[in-house]
Amino acid sequence: MELSERKIKILNIAVEEFIKDSAPITSGSVKDRTALDCSTATLRSELNALEAMGFLKQLHTSGGRVPTAQGYRFYVENMLKNVKATNSELKEVRQLIENRTKNLSEIVSGIAKIISKATNYPTVVLVNGIENLILDEFKIVPLLGEKCMVLIGTNYGYITQQLEISTNAKSCEDASNYLTKYFKGETMGFLMDNIQQFKAGMHGEISAFQSVVDNVVVGLSRLNKQKLLNVQSEGVVDLVDNSSADEAKKVLKTLSDENELIEVLDKNEGISARIDDDKCSVVKAPILVGGKQVASIGVFGPQKMDYLSIASALKVVIDQLSDEKGE
Repeated sequence: MELSERKIKILNIAVEEFIKDSAPITSGSVKDRTALDCSTATLRSELNALEAMGFLKQLHTSGGRVPTAQGYRFYVENMLKNVKATNSELKEVRQLIENRTKNLSEIVSGIAKIISKATNYPTVVLVNGIENLILDEFKIVPLLGEKCMVLIGTNYGYITQQLEISTNAKSCEDASNYLTKYFKGETMGFLMDNIQQFKAGMHGEISAFQSVVDNVVVGLSRLNKQKLLNVQSEGVVDLVDNSSADEAKKVLKTLSDENELIEVLDKNEGISARIDDDKCSVVKAPILVGGKQVASIGVFGPQKMDYLSIASALKVVIDQLSDEKGE
């Protein structure tokens, strides 16, 4: 819907004022906040028009107006187009991702914790692009009993798997060397798509440890179909303290529903927001490695979240991750 420049300015003020102190907007408060060269009567007319268009609503007949879900969406979509990374305090991100020996789940948990602490809202990270991770090395180690541990080094941290297989140290070492030699620098998706072809062309070379390779491939295939989800709820206390009971209930209900979290975060293009009267709001962003998405971050809260501050914090983190991990 096309809005005039004046209507956009008035709507932005209405949203920002309500986010800041929950104060409904009036023609007088708009006049105080802007340098618009128009009368209070004209501003009142503009507020009436924004209400008629569905961007604002009046809680009481004689009271001011507050943003609707449609108003929030318009504000967020316009404001997030050119959001800049202004928060320079997230030094923990660099420290976290510089240690490439960390387990993938630890890195995911760390990212979620940093964002949650920076924004004071619950944060979720979903790893939904494991096939795009670039392989660096394989280490397969026999354990007691008929088990072995698989450590897969990637450009986003280690992935670990425990397999049920009877084998010996020599077969584990040979399988590790084979997989590292032929798939180092390739994506996990490439390995899954081409492993059978490699095995067929090198049957004699891998016959002694083929059962180990086969089990690793089965384990990776299973892993590739999973969604690694990490929920950090450090911001829940602030959420409850600064939101209505109904708003807090919507957020907590969403955080407890794994399927909804995956649905909300699974497909993500750039920094964006979901705003819905019946559900909590989400500001989300993709994490890209080498230009391909490997994960998504979502910050969950009430409709009157400080969207720009949250988007700025997300921008810092995803830019940092892209810079460090895209090598």
